[in-house]
Amino acid sequence: MTATADAEQAGLTELTPLADYLGSVLRRLRPLPPLEIDITQAYGNLLAEDVIAPHAFPAFDQAAIDGYAARWEDIASAGRGGQFGPTGGPSDGPGRPVRLNVVGDLGAASWRPVRLTPGTCFSVAAGSPLPNAADVVVPIDWTDQGMAAVEVFQAPKRGYGLRRAGEELPAGAVLARAGTYVTPAMVAVFAATGIGHVVVRPSPRVVIVATGDELVDVGRGSQPGQVVDANSHALTAAAAEVGALAYRVGICDDDPEGLRGLLEDQTLRADLIITTGGTGTGPGDMVRRILSRREAGRAGPVAFTEVALYPGTSLGFGTVGAEEVPVVCLPGEPGAALIGFEVLARPAIQLLAGAEPVFRPSVRAHLLETVSSPTGLREFRPAHVAERRGGGYTVQPLRGGPYTLSGLAEANGLLVLGERVTTAAAGSTVDVLLLDRRR
Repeated sequence: MTATADAEQAGLTELTPLADYLGSVLRRLRPLPPLEIDITQAYGNLLAEDVIAPHAFPAFDQAAIDGYAARWEDIASAGRGGQFGPTGGPSDGPGRPVRLNVVGDLGAASWRPVRLTPGTCFSVAAGSPLPNAADVVVPIDWTDQGMAAVEVFQAPKRGYGLRRAGEELPAGAVLARAGTYVTPAMVAVFAATGIGHVVVRPSPRVVIVATGDELVDVGRGSQPGQVVDANSHALTAAAAEVGALAYRVGICDDDPEGLRGLLEDQTLRADLIITTGGTGTGPGDMVRRILSRREAGRAGPVAFTEVALYPGTSLGFGTVGAEEVPVVCLPGEPGAALIGFEVLARPAIQLLAGAEPVFRPSVRAHLLETVSSPTGLREFRPAHVAERRGGGYTVQPLRGGPYTLSGLAEANGLLVLGERVTTAAAGSTVDVLLLDRRR
């Protein structure tokens, strides 16, 4: 649907406010049931329950550095009366080193329990278990690095160079709360405390279908009567950006039986289906004609609604198949499809994933250029938002308005103009949705 058609549609039809429409759709969705998965697969998922440490970390007293594990009372007098260089080693000044017998070497794989006796030490590597009675690890640079015996030139503080069992995370500690995204560092913490599986909200499986007899695959230019399918590729990327497992089915012709069969097949692997194209009321808008028709034995129709949204007023939502898989129907115009994804499909994916909040963050920004907006429609316009020196934000509308793909590609925000706004003057304060492009 073109910008002109949008305006005509707005004038002929009583439009549903966008907030009312989103509320009615999102109330019909529920987060996917929790799933226990291996921690190596958990990155990016939301935890469905608190994660409790079954074991302490570190699991045993261990050396934190390479050096010599000793009893502090045996080395306490080392270096008294002398001078030491900037690295902690001896300078040319006088000093009083302490001599200890090195009775063994310990590495990270050592497992036999050993014990220090007065006047002795062990050479230890970082991560190795500490000998019993050891309460300090002397850095190598503070010694003469001897093998059978070692001279200690300076005494660290008691407890230096070692980590006690449970010092960082005791057994029973809450490692992460439900509703937290799993990060790589969090995976390391889980593994270190003995956790191999966690219960998460699974990533929604989202299938994207582009419809229309006019569509052709990428790799060649459009000819009269042909349009290169940009939508299914863009929407697949958009679904992946929000954390979904996105599957691009490709192009489906305007064939009633073919479309029904394709959607029925996809319900077996989808938590959400997104279609693009055919949501209007024209003779070629097959998606609306097929999916809005109630048929015996089917879960129910997809409802198509004229929403006070610019661009793309016609949106569809309902369920398909015996499993009642949710389906979101977006317009075929690429700019309208991407905006429709932002305002409808993206919140739906977030809700299925159990994420909160489901909407993108927004800021109030100082508008740098006067813009006009269609009457009665909530407009989402590509824009560039920047932080102001001293605080706050500025927003610059990008050329071409909401229908230009180049503007959407450059945007890091969407300028939002309400239904009652016909003109927003330069210098006024407006709402801007922040687009996260860091993934």
